[in-house]
Amino acid sequence: MTGKGANSIVNYELLCSSLAPLGACCLPAGPFESGRQWRGLIQFLRERWLFQAYQAWRFERALKDAQTSARTIQQPASSPLPARAEADRARAEGFGIDGFVASPLGRIEISSIGLAAMIMEGIDGRTLRHAVGHIPGTPLPGQQGNVALAGHRDTFFRGLRNIHKDDEITLTTLHGSYRYRVDSTQVVEPEDTKVLGATANDILTLVACYPFYFVGRAPKRFIVRAHRIPG
Repeated sequence: MTGKGANSIVNYELLCSSLAPLGACCLPAGPFESGRQWRGLIQFLRERWLFQAYQAWRFERALKDAQTSARTIQQPASSPLPARAEADRARAEGFGIDGFVASPLGRIEISSIGLAAMIMEGIDGRTLRHAVGHIPGTPLPGQQGNVALAGHRDTFFRGLRNIHKDDEITLTTLHGSYRYRVDSTQVVEPEDTKVLGATANDILTLVACYPFYFVGRAPKRFIVRAHRIPG
């Protein structure tokens, strides 16, 4: 369920059940003791870079198509072009990520901490290894209410340790760009599920595990709250 009326009970259940995997972040917990571990790390970093590059390419192309469609009053911005399907598959194969080609929901940018990443739907392990994930049951980026995104503390959301009040966050979708200003950060227990509750105001919630440098499953959650601003 998405939109302003997202049920807070559903959100509570999602936070308890689906954010638990965030404790098992992407990178190995201990030191690298073998060539196999180093090769695994290199492969992981390569796959993440390729995935982000491919999805950024798709998103920029879709954004350009949406702008062209708006000018020529053709098809809705959210409607994929059928003629592109085969090209997408070929491009995915070229990037070595065939089989994981869902369309990105948009892009998150936080210039103050050097973050720019594509947003995908879901918070399963595979999604969070490659992108920032939209938490199901909360409004989609750009919609009204409490939009919630999750990321690993040792990859895309590592920079959140340096975020400050009044920093700006930009979400870009095919329907426009939405700016948010950081109000607060806090550390909560995993059971403190109210962070995903529905809100009357337009809010952005970012979730990562905490502490950022904890070895193993991090015991707490780091929360960033921001409100939408004009422009």
